[in-house]
Formats: sequence, C-alpha cells, structure tokens
Amino acid sequence: MSKKKAAQTSVRRTAGKGDALLSPEERAAMRETLNERQRARSGKVDGESDVLAKIAEMAKPDRVMAERIHAIVKAKAPTLSPKTWYGMPAYAKDGKVICFFQSGAKFKSRYATFGFQQDANLDDGDFWPTSFAVNRLTPAIEEKIGKLVRKAAG
Repeated sequence: MSKKKAAQTSVRRTAGKGDALLSPEERAAMRETLNERQRARSGKVDGESDVLAKIAEMAKPDRVMAERIHAIVKAKAPTLSPKTWYGMPAYAKDGKVICFFQSGAKFKSRYATFGFQQDANLDDGDFWPTSFAVNRLTPAIEEKIGKLVRKAAG
C-alpha cells in the first residue's frame, strides 16, 4: 500500500471518533474556551469578575487555594490581568496567559495545578518546571508562588 493510501485510510478510520479522543471534562473546557472567545469578540468581558465567578464555582479545598493564589498574583504581579482560560482562572500580560490555576476537581485529578505558559519569564537553562501540583498552601509555598509569579511577569 502506498504511503498516501495508508494516510488516507488512517484518516477515514478516525473520522467521527472525536468523542473518544477527548474526555467529557476536556470537551467542557473546549466549550468554555469557545464561549470565552465569543464574549471577547462581543466586548462583554470583565476579567476580574469572570475569574472570581470561576473560583466561586470550585469545591471548597480548591476554591480556598484559588482565592489565595488570586490574591498573591494581584499583589506580586499587578501588571497581569485576570481572565478565564479554558474555564480556569488565569493571568495575562498583553493578552497572553502567563500563569493559571486549575482545580483538581475539574479534570478529576488528585491535586490542583498552578502552571505557567511559554510567555512566562521563567527560562532557566535547558530545564525548568512549568507547572506545580498543589495540595495545600503553606506560608512557604505562598512565598514561592509569589516569587515565581513576579519573575514570570517580568
């Protein structure tokens, strides 16, 4: 079989099976992204209110962490703008997401995640972390998050 024929066959074989490729949680996140983009085009976006609304929807353990992280980001990197990103609280600079908080319950994970996108100024040689599992916040962890956010915001 020619390479072209094999490629066409594999495309046909997977066509219509998109539901099997994404979990229900991932499909929900994609729907939220589409809604976020539609709202942005219509000019009906209030990043702060949207982020606070998403945080309010979270289960208590994640909500408490998200509220605290929101306060840390606002204090340590006031140049970052709150916005939602895939239905999660995120913080952007010049429209590009720098960092985000993902509830553990959102994707049925055993921990929440605090992560950074590629526009964050965290590069450190050839190897550096881009996200962290968060089970609880302690003063030491809050301090580390503050330092990372300040550095990421540049």
